[in-house]
Amino acid sequence: MLYGRLPNYRLSERGLQMAATAADELVARGRAVVRVIASPLQRAQESAAPIAAAFMLSIDTDERIIEPTNAFEGKRMRGPSGALRDPRFWPALMNPLKPSWGEPFRDVSTRMLAAIDDAWNSVDEGDVVLVSHQLPIWMVHRSLAHERLAHDPRKRRCDLSSITTLSWRGDHFAETAYASPASALLDPSNDVGAV
Repeated sequence: MLYGRLPNYRLSERGLQMAATAADELVARGRAVVRVIASPLQRAQESAAPIAAAFMLSIDTDERIIEPTNAFEGKRMRGPSGALRDPRFWPALMNPLKPSWGEPFRDVSTRMLAAIDDAWNSVDEGDVVLVSHQLPIWMVHRSLAHERLAHDPRKRRCDLSSITTLSWRGDHFAETAYASPASALLDPSNDVGAV
């Protein structure tokens, strides 16, 4: 099922383990995390909790790093009764380059980059961790790589509890690293998105 912005979707026990591995990875790297900001959705707040605890910080919330709106929220996409087989939803699939089923890719990228810029400017030194969701993270990746925002969602490189690292390079942000510390826990998980 596509959770989107639906409330009250919490992490499973495995999801909590995955979030803890992300926190462990940041500690092991010796990162100087000075602020943690999360999407307002429960699963993002729960993913941010072990990071905040590891660095003895509170969690700030930023609405701009939330999941995009989506006409398929609460629907199963695949299978015999999946939304993709239901003619009532076909008009939402008219323009996959925009996309016509929800918030435009450019809007997602713009709000994410603004949140990142504000987070960067909110501290004098140290790292800021933003806990978001797969599509917003992927929009930042594609924007910074100067790639078309329209893409095949099956080819996103953004695992659950993965860490995409951005650094300031002169006059712009650049993606400088990607890690999937919870990769050993991914196989039996039933979600393919990232936080």
